[in-house]
Amino acid sequence: MIRSRVARSYCRVASLRTADAFRDYLAQIGVELPFDERVEAGAGAPLAQPYLMKSGHTVGNRFCILPMEGWDGTADGRPTELTARRWRRFGLSGAKLIWGGEAVAVRPDGRANPNQLMMDERTAGDLAALRETLVAEHASRFGHTDDLLVGLQLTHSGRFAHTPGSQPPSRGRPIHTPGSQPPSRGRPISPSFLYHHPLLDARAGIPPDAPVMTDDEIARLVEDYVRAACLAQRAGFAFVDVKHCHGYLGHEFLSAVDRPGRYGGSFENRTRFLREIVAGIRAQAPGLLIGVRLSAFDFIPFRPGPDGVGCPVEIPRCARNDKTPYPWAFGGDGTGLGIDLAEPCAFLDLLAALEVELVCITAGSPYYNPHVQRPALFPPSDGYQPPEDPLVGVARQIAVTASLKQHRLALRPGLALVGSAYSYLQEWLPHVAQCVVRTGRADFVGLGRMALSYPDMVADVLSGRPLQRRRICRTFSDCTTAPRHGLVSGCYPLDEFYRARPEAVELAGLKSRKRVW
Repeated sequence: MIRSRVARSYCRVASLRTADAFRDYLAQIGVELPFDERVEAGAGAPLAQPYLMKSGHTVGNRFCILPMEGWDGTADGRPTELTARRWRRFGLSGAKLIWGGEAVAVRPDGRANPNQLMMDERTAGDLAALRETLVAEHASRFGHTDDLLVGLQLTHSGRFAHTPGSQPPSRGRPIHTPGSQPPSRGRPISPSFLYHHPLLDARAGIPPDAPVMTDDEIARLVEDYVRAACLAQRAGFAFVDVKHCHGYLGHEFLSAVDRPGRYGGSFENRTRFLREIVAGIRAQAPGLLIGVRLSAFDFIPFRPGPDGVGCPVEIPRCARNDKTPYPWAFGGDGTGLGIDLAEPCAFLDLLAALEVELVCITAGSPYYNPHVQRPALFPPSDGYQPPEDPLVGVARQIAVTASLKQHRLALRPGLALVGSAYSYLQEWLPHVAQCVVRTGRADFVGLGRMALSYPDMVADVLSGRPLQRRRICRTFSDCTTAPRHGLVSGCYPLDEFYRARPEAVELAGLKSRKRVW
């Protein structure tokens, strides 16, 4: 197993045992993070404050569980007992905002993996029961659910979709969980994508002559989103998230600067997909709230360098533009490595005009620049060593979210902003989270990977109990490495349930045999 010297030079957060040590290390690496010395508990604590939405809904505290796919549904898109266990743990977490639980495809060709959940007439009842499982668990632990808001994230995975007869985008083997049918091995179907990308086409296995989605096909997909939203409302979900992040299709619309026609080129055209879906939901599912998870900025794809450390992929000479070398990063400055929030600010203004109340800010993509999207010291087996201290990535996302929040406050309030990338803070997550909310840098703090190993961290923080250090996520990335190899996702190092499963043995063998950068 090969490890980079560069990654070893970064200090592990777990070794920073005092607030002074943590702050000293931040100063040493030149990172600024909001930080409160003392984390408050009880009804008066900043993180315990309810949030009153414009629609009249009250969300009981400032913690949010972010959507995470378990690769553990059935081949026809229904949840399994593994899925239900994860959602029960989300319910007992104490968080009052559940952002979709996980991504749910609106039709078969939009699934990111062969066991992703799907919303259609056949599965709607199963997803309704899944939501009820979460709500019942929350009620049994906390006594009431009137301030709990549960949504469903709707998605089409675009160029990163797994299609019948193809391999998932991670190049792993198809998954077969107990009780499900093996994935179809029929004729491969070209993934849906909006434009030919000089770097991502090859990564996703898209040939140069593959046809892009037509405007008519996009219009039909809009209908699928609206249909799925109507089913979600019938299943009891309070809101749907029209996913626009992480390189999936909604996010790809925002970077379709080279696409001709109604859905590409200008900002107005690149947001038409969203506007048409919102209009359809308003018409056919009145009363259903709408959210958007947004990659507010993006960078050029990265790959492992000679020492295993991530480095930007070189743009082919034929695709370069001297004025804007990399124009396909929404929220980017054109270089591929910088941020320009002009369009993300305009996007939030559009959401406010559309009366979308919930926005979850994230960044980048797990497929081509994971250090931007989910900072971690230990990469998945097909990844690269971080090219920066992961705390830099955490601070970047917190700062961008704060800038977007400040932009909206300068106009008028109304958008509830959820921040991401907090798990790498580990012991110091509550200290940073409280300061972020207390100072108005975000309205909610989102927990992703941390909710897999330690879902009730939220309840412990709000009640003033000491954190359980042995359960704190250390970003080992096994929850990503496992599905990269066709295994169900879970926290194999820290969750005893997954540690005892046979997949843990298989995963350990795979990691020992593979070169892990």
